[in-house]
Amino acid sequence: MSSLPVPSHIHYELLLQLLERQTLPALHNEMKQPHLAAKMNVSREHLQAAIINLRKAFALQKQVEDLCQYHGVQVSYRWSLSESEQEMGKSLKEISSPPQAP
Repeated sequence: MSSLPVPSHIHYELLLQLLERQTLPALHNEMKQPHLAAKMNVSREHLQAAIINLRKAFALQKQVEDLCQYHGVQVSYRWSLSESEQEMGKSLKEISSPPQAP
């Protein structure tokens, strides 16, 4: 194995920001409706548990990355399941280099 494929950190950040900045406030607004308050409280607890678990998963991935670095194993951050190392290298090269004139 040339490198260990792992999710890009931005995946965790995106999910956490979405849940904390949009989902939680929207759920809080729904909880203001008396007929939904009890049901939504359970949903809020589940949502908070999901946020905690995402933070734990991110911390564990960082530990794996640190161990890999310590043992000389390269880590390859992935943006999707279909992305190969060659595709990733090519897309990064395209992003970093200016467009060629025809």
